[in-house]
Amino acid sequence: MIHPIDIHIGKRLRRRRKFLGHSLKQVGLSCGVTYHVINNYESGRNPMRASFLLPLSQALDVPVGYFFEGFEETRPVESEHNTAAN
Repeated sequence: MIHPIDIHIGKRLRRRRKFLGHSLKQVGLSCGVTYHVINNYESGRNPMRASFLLPLSQALDVPVGYFFEGFEETRPVESEHNTAAN
């Protein structure tokens, strides 16, 4: 199952790459991977390694946090009963 954060990061990657006018190949070369890898990240097919975010952010001239902007994961709200028991 693909996690929503992987899809979100991929969309942010594609958006920034296109804004800069870079090809998949250009970004891949800047990061030391093939364009297939970048394509798979953009589509959310493959989750991105955390260690890849730094070279990617440098290649796209954005802070690492850029990829997480706008993402809000919904979490179950704890009830008062569960909180009081702890």
